[in-house]
Amino acid sequence: MARAQVGEMELEYETLGSPGDPALLLVMGLGAQLIHWPTKFCRMLADGGFRVIRFDNRDSGLSTKLDGVEVDFVALLAAALEGQEVSDTPYDLSDMSDDAFGILDDLGIEKAHIVGASLGGMIAQTMAIERPSRVMSLTSIMSATGTREIIDIPDDSLTLLLAPAPAERSAYLEYSAQYAIWCSKKYFDAELAKEYAAASYDRSHYPDGSGRQIAAMLASGDREPDLGEMNVPTLVIHGRDDRLILPLLGERTADVIPGSNYLLISDMGHDLPEPLWPAVVDAVLSHLKNSVPEDE
Repeated sequence: MARAQVGEMELEYETLGSPGDPALLLVMGLGAQLIHWPTKFCRMLADGGFRVIRFDNRDSGLSTKLDGVEVDFVALLAAALEGQEVSDTPYDLSDMSDDAFGILDDLGIEKAHIVGASLGGMIAQTMAIERPSRVMSLTSIMSATGTREIIDIPDDSLTLLLAPAPAERSAYLEYSAQYAIWCSKKYFDAELAKEYAAASYDRSHYPDGSGRQIAAMLASGDREPDLGEMNVPTLVIHGRDDRLILPLLGERTADVIPGSNYLLISDMGHDLPEPLWPAVVDAVLSHLKNSVPEDE
């Protein structure tokens, strides 16, 4: 593990693979940690010829946390759903994008392929919009464009998303089984979910950060006008079973980004179940290799 100093943030990160291979930065989603990119999954990508970098976003994992900075993210979400502008948040997706570039700077990497999942996909999109010369390709997984025109989160998913996570370990582990609401119908394993929850809890249980990350997402608004002007090779992956960020939003992302490719995976929800890793990894590796100009 290593730490990058990016402004006032210290960001925990880890690399896998050969330093001489092209860089592939993995950006995780809401409240998640770098370990939510499983090591075996990362090694599959590294074995494909890439230097894989995974990291903790600010307000998660072992990176800097903005303790004591409070936001009423439920009120902010209500305002956003009513079409009101959200502002005065502690940070936004541009700040989180800068964090990610700061990790590349710490490693002396000028250009990288960027893969983001969920909120991480939104950060990855922001990276491609704001510094396209540093983004060799973009892969946006189970994510969305930020438009509020077609937001439609099922009520049970929204309730779970906004519910406070239990503070006590055993209760948190039991609570993790509720993620079945938006995960793969075929592959969700409640016991495996508890194992992941235990690893996450023991490494850094910090649910307070999720509220500020939601606020950052809401404050960043609609990326569609900028995505529509973007010239970065893009792959969009979504799961047919996703009941948190609905498949329509993945399809919309692909429609907006010029020249993008769209992969809708059956039996995948708002998760990356291990039986589907070969399909996801093959698609990502093919996209990355096809995104490199022939003269490089």
